[in-house]
Amino acid sequence: MNPLEHNITEALKPILLELYQDDNPNISFQKTRKEFEGDITLVVFPFVKKARKKPEQVAEEIGETLVSKVEIISAYQVVKGFLNLTISDSYWINFLNEIKSEDTFGFVPVTGNSEKVLVEYSSPNTNKPLHLGHIRNNLLGYAVSKVLEASGKDVKKVQVINDRGIHICKSMLAWERFGEGETPENSGIKGDHLVGKYYVKFDQEYKKEIAELIANGKSEDDAKKEAPIMLSTKEMLIKWENNDPETIALWKKMNTWVYSGFESTYKRLGVDFDKNYYESDTYILGRDHVLEGLEKGTFYKKEDGSVWCDLTDKKLDHKLVLRSDGTSVYMTQDIGTAIERHNDYGFNKMVYTVGDEQNYHFKVLFLILDKLGYSWAKDCAHLSYGMVDLPTGKMKSREGTVVDADDLMQSMFDEAKSRGTERGSYEGVDDKLQNELYEIIGMGALKYFILKVDPQKRMMFDPNESIEMQGNTAPFIQYAHARICSIMRKYGDKNVNTTGVELDLSAKEILKKLHEFPILIQQAANEYSPALVANYIYELVKEFNQFYNDSPIMTLEDEQLKQFRIDVCKKVGQTIKLGMSLLGITVPERM
Repeated sequence: MNPLEHNITEALKPILLELYQDDNPNISFQKTRKEFEGDITLVVFPFVKKARKKPEQVAEEIGETLVSKVEIISAYQVVKGFLNLTISDSYWINFLNEIKSEDTFGFVPVTGNSEKVLVEYSSPNTNKPLHLGHIRNNLLGYAVSKVLEASGKDVKKVQVINDRGIHICKSMLAWERFGEGETPENSGIKGDHLVGKYYVKFDQEYKKEIAELIANGKSEDDAKKEAPIMLSTKEMLIKWENNDPETIALWKKMNTWVYSGFESTYKRLGVDFDKNYYESDTYILGRDHVLEGLEKGTFYKKEDGSVWCDLTDKKLDHKLVLRSDGTSVYMTQDIGTAIERHNDYGFNKMVYTVGDEQNYHFKVLFLILDKLGYSWAKDCAHLSYGMVDLPTGKMKSREGTVVDADDLMQSMFDEAKSRGTERGSYEGVDDKLQNELYEIIGMGALKYFILKVDPQKRMMFDPNESIEMQGNTAPFIQYAHARICSIMRKYGDKNVNTTGVELDLSAKEILKKLHEFPILIQQAANEYSPALVANYIYELVKEFNQFYNDSPIMTLEDEQLKQFRIDVCKKVGQTIKLGMSLLGITVPERM
């Protein structure tokens, strides 16, 4: 409930008790429809039964009493069973004046009693660089963590790096056979790109061997199983699992290349982590918990020795948690990692940022954790997001057809530079500052276009549309902020009392929009949806542009009104900056 609704609610309770002897009223509000007068609408129907009057009569009585007794309500309008209330100008002006610091408006400070939330995102494989899908994952996870922090939560950001398994060995084997000692240093290729190059090379060689075996009479299934390069990769995996020194040394060397590459990508993307977990450490976690659950009857064992969890009581099927040879599956690992994280942080909630193809996996994981007796399992959430499509079609890592994250970020910079040069926007600005602005604009365009879409929806990323100066884009919003900064440089703050200013329609509308910001932050946190913040900022900028056109500053002689309009500009700019920062987006002061 926002402060305005709270104030009216508190004023309404004694009025409803006096008028209708209603000591437990069901008070609810709606936004006033644009075709009617008013700023907020009270739903009257819940009071009709006790009042024993028609809805219109009840609304009339309540409206008349509120106007006479509540200072912030200046007028009312009855529309059937709805009471539209007009809030006094003084309320909106006082609200504007109370917005003091850009460090606090809209944010709840984290305290020692704050709810602890873990947010997992990224979680890449060390056999390839990050791609467009990882960009959406990282941007969502990071933005959700920032929104949760803004709502008052104590947030920790984590990832689990998938640094073991057959896919990792594919890159290792291909480099060992075809690399000829190539390294990031002697090739000039970024570490994760170099390893990804050999992941693609493996697939190319594997396909060649499959084709040869099929040509010699093997079935396709047998060819895939018997291809020499695949058999060698499986042997390498066994060596890794047995801690063969040479295999481990190669694994560590190539992973070091990848981590260096990832760090560079994360830095440019503007995301970070409080702790990394590694699959090479966590893949054995969970086994003891499963065996303990087996003893307690939470799980059951089949004749072949495999261990399962019966989830038919939850209308699901039976889930494997240990293979017949006693080795772990991904579910076992995730059980152990979740428990270890709770031991590390004692979190109240944990949010997994993972694509929607894993919906079933996380539903099962949370149910198993609950069956094991972990009460916090009910507070684990899967931030399930849709895949990112491109005009050119789907991506395949092993075939080398992915949209590489680094290449995409660079292309956004290049496009911002190309458009800025074409417009002549930064003539006379030194090269260093120009490049900083191109980075801000290009990266802002990329981040905003992805984050403005509801996480649950599959999306199409269009680089050209994302960087347009008009429409629901970051450059449109960034330009509005730059314009406001220009206004502040020109006029600045003056010590002028704006208390008695009379509001016009566009001024009132933008103040109402600013008033929504704190409650919007809480809603976005509750729904794990940065899209709510993105689209709020866009709507705010549209309101600001209307206000800017309707309420000129330069030609004003009334100093009080001029200062009020400057104050509005300042607070809008402040809110734009805050909202965009939650999305990891910088807004420039000049553009």
